[in-house]
Amino acid sequence: MTKSQNRNFNRAGLALIAISFAGALGAAAPAAATPNYDGLWSVVIVTQKGSCDRAYRYPVRISNGAVQNDGPSLINVSGKVGGNGAVTVLVSAGDKSASGTGKLSGKAGGGKWSGGECAGTWEAERRD
Repeated sequence: MTKSQNRNFNRAGLALIAISFAGALGAAAPAAATPNYDGLWSVVIVTQKGSCDRAYRYPVRISNGAVQNDGPSLINVSGKVGGNGAVTVLVSAGDKSASGTGKLSGKAGGGKWSGGECAGTWEAERRD
């Protein structure tokens, strides 16, 4: 992976990981009572450990509970948001990968991410 590709992965991948959320999805509530987190979200990730850039902001879309990249990046994103707001996500580009955990509630959320030598926190805000 070239230095430019690695930087693009670090920026986009970790940002999307930032929206990577909590591991255990827990029991789902009845459909009528389950919040809908589908839509466009703005995610800010902050590096607290490692040599990755200090902060990133990226658009992420949640569709039918699946986390997707909504920006121009060439990374692979797989993840899921449970009805209780708990989310898990894995982001990869080439041989690099990162994962994140956290929780959404209403129109905001936050959590932790890690990948390679870097780790930090993320915050998300609903945009639609």
